[in-house]
Order: sequence, then structure tokens, then C-alpha cells
Amino acid sequence: MTPTPQPQPVPSPRTDDPTRGGAVPVARVRNVTKSFGQGDGRVDALRDVSLDLPAGRFTAVMGPSGSGKSTLMHITAGLDSATSGRVLLGDTDITGLDDTELTLLRRRRIGFVFQAFNLVPTLDVSANIELPFRLDGRRATADERAWIDWLVATLGLGARLTHRPHQLSGGQQQRVAIARALATRPDLIFADEPTGNLDSKAGRDVLDVLRTASTDHGQSIAMVTHDPVAASYADRVVFLADGRIVHEIDRSSAAEISGVMLDLERVA
Repeated sequence: MTPTPQPQPVPSPRTDDPTRGGAVPVARVRNVTKSFGQGDGRVDALRDVSLDLPAGRFTAVMGPSGSGKSTLMHITAGLDSATSGRVLLGDTDITGLDDTELTLLRRRRIGFVFQAFNLVPTLDVSANIELPFRLDGRRATADERAWIDWLVATLGLGARLTHRPHQLSGGQQQRVAIARALATRPDLIFADEPTGNLDSKAGRDVLDVLRTASTDHGQSIAMVTHDPVAASYADRVVFLADGRIVHEIDRSSAAEISGVMLDLERVA
């Protein structure tokens, strides 16, 4: 008789990173201003913004269009530079890093999930998920391999590993993007409108995965969204208006979050 397969243990959270566990925020933004233009034509996208992203927590950033939320994410992730102020990832001040150092930091310590998926069309699902290791010039360790296998099973991608992106639905493509972002167990994941191109069911599935990654595995996540339903999955919601942080609430219902957004839009 063939023995009954035993369930595989769920991989435990990473414990080798001192920024995990809440003692030190995974990222800190200090007095950041971002300006475009000069003189009378100067526009401040961010104005003296300070923010902590707690380790192991799911933080949503919301605000009206033009409030500076995407600019804040890009600067915190090292994709753009601040006009003034500092950004720290753990204890690393990224403000003075050069392009090569920033590229290496993003590759090894940050994961990204974008609205447009950003999968490599010529690679199959398996190769897309393992792309961060390939870019870093190494193979996944045995522990990382077990983690990837668990992600693939949890995200329902086991039957899709040899498929290319054009053979997948939007929801499936975004699940591949999430698996890729989580594969290296980065210090912090930035999700920029991750449900923007998905229907409501696929969007809920993606948010469930992000929530589980944070709650069960200690993954630190910062998500920019305009959707109160998406924000309701987060532990904390930070609101921006006119380039400033104007309000913050702990995990709340979509209706409560929507009410705050309506108030901000009335005074915008």
C-alpha cells in the first residue's frame, strides 16, 4: 500500500534579521521633502514627512490623487531620491547610497508587487518566481527552496509552473508576482495598487495572501492603495493629503476608512 503523504510543515518566520520582532522599525522616514521645479514653479510632492513602518506589520498608505502616496513609497524603496530628509531601511541609511548600492539593496532586502504585474513574458512561472535569485547570481538554499515550494502550493500555482504569463489570468499573474516578491523573504515588501487590475474575487485572494504573509510569517508590508476595501486588510492605515501625513488609524472597516477618505477629499 502506498503510504499517505504527510503534510509539510509551514516554514517559520525568518529570525536572522534584527529589524524583525518590533524592536526596530523595518523602515524609517525622517523629515522627507520632495520638490519638483524651482522658484514660483516649485511643487512639493512631500512636505517634511516622517513615518515608521513597524517590522512584521501590514501598513496601508492612502490619500486623494496627487497626495504624494506613490512618491513616498518610491522614496522609501530607494526608487527615487528625496530633496531633503533621510530614509533608513533597518539601520541602513539609504539616502547617501549610490545607484549600484541601491540596486543591490533593493535586490536583496526589498520585494515589489506592482499593479501591472511586471512578469518577464519569456520566462515561465517557475523562472519568474526564482528570478531574484538569478539576478543575485546564486541558487536558492534548501530552506529557501522549501519556502518557495510552500508559496507555490499556498498560492495554487503548482499546476502552472511551466506556463508563461500570457497563459495566465490577471489574478494568477499577480499571485506569481507575490510569490516572486516573497521568495527571498525580504525585509520589506512594497505593494503599489496590487489589486488595481483585478476583479473583486481575484483582488480579495491577493489581499488574503498578503495578510497571511504578515500575520502568520512576520512579513513587513507597505501597500499604497486608493481602495478602502484593500486598506481594511492592513494593520494600520496612514492617510496623506497635500504631501503631508494628516491622519492614521489602526485596522478598521472599509466603511470607516472610506469615511476618512471622504473627509480628506472634501477639504482638498
